[in-house]
Amino acid sequence: MDSLKYFKTTTQIAYGINGLKEVKTIIDEQQFQKVLIVTDKGISETGIIDSLLTHVKHIEYEIYNGCQPNPTVANCYEALNQLKEMEAEAIIAIGGGSSLDVAKAIALLATNGGKIESYEGIDTFSKDLLPLIAIPTTAGTASEITNFTVITDEEREYKFTIGGVRLAPKWAVIDPVVTLTLPPHITAATGLDALVHAIESYTSKMANFITKTLAREAIRKISSNLRQAVHNGNTLKYRDEMMMGSLLAGLAFNNTRLGNCHALSHPVSAIYHVPHGVANAILIPHVMKFNVPAVPELYADIAEDMGEILENLTLMEKAEKAVEAVSKLAQDIGIPTDFRSYNVDDSQLDKMTEDALLSGNIAVNPRVTKHDDVIYLYKQAIGGEQ
Repeated sequence: MDSLKYFKTTTQIAYGINGLKEVKTIIDEQQFQKVLIVTDKGISETGIIDSLLTHVKHIEYEIYNGCQPNPTVANCYEALNQLKEMEAEAIIAIGGGSSLDVAKAIALLATNGGKIESYEGIDTFSKDLLPLIAIPTTAGTASEITNFTVITDEEREYKFTIGGVRLAPKWAVIDPVVTLTLPPHITAATGLDALVHAIESYTSKMANFITKTLAREAIRKISSNLRQAVHNGNTLKYRDEMMMGSLLAGLAFNNTRLGNCHALSHPVSAIYHVPHGVANAILIPHVMKFNVPAVPELYADIAEDMGEILENLTLMEKAEKAVEAVSKLAQDIGIPTDFRSYNVDDSQLDKMTEDALLSGNIAVNPRVTKHDDVIYLYKQAIGGEQ
């Protein structure tokens, strides 16, 4: 019997086809008159932003579109200045995890003040966020419902995490239609990121019955629809299944945290600018193989959920099938097998290892992980030692 466990979610979720219209309902109910829209240049040049603007045209709004992959401290202060200048009452974030994370950061600063760097850690602030509506355009990060934001300090080449129940957006408007035009390479990277969320949540030391149920359903949905979403992305059925899979994984890991894969991916992204989803996708087979001896029964479940044939196999063989299934999925959607194409080498190995070990995700990884283990995993992903 598990000891006492908790499950939390504070975001009001509106999910559905053509659900973008819910934005106007929220604005009108809350009587917002001035909003800042936080996004990136890619989204601002597509029809997605035009669809959103039809629902805010009756109020005053401005757009900040400077968010970049692995969003930076500078992005946060640029957006915050625009927010203050227009005296916005609320924020609408639309985009991938980068835009949503910047929006969460400035919503925090708008009410708590100070420097974003000073809030690293969990529950480091006391005031609720400025009202925030989050609209994801990728089936990946689930930042629209989670209690975390991850920002890159470029001066230190360091990604830091801020967390706390107050950090979750007040509303999430999740509409699979907005992902129909997502390019295949972004669909692949963000989709693998969502799968990693589900896998690491399921195997986390903090997992419980509720989170495990959500994570397993996420694994089933993502693993059976990601290939099709990448190679046949204009089919709404696959986009819908991927978006729901991402949401379920987010609800799970929001309560369990993650594991070694995310701990190791952040330094790679901070130093070498590897996209977050790609970093996780390259690392996850190595992390899974490392973890298998600690919880083979959990990885056997994952293999089953990914549709592997497991008859007449030992428990360890079943668990190894999960590693093979994830590696094959990554290969089928064009994810690199190692970091060499991003010019990652062992010159920054010590810094990456030190930074990875600062992550709270290491503590909830299912296998105890030491300094030398992190170095070993990095070398595997770089393409070095076997």
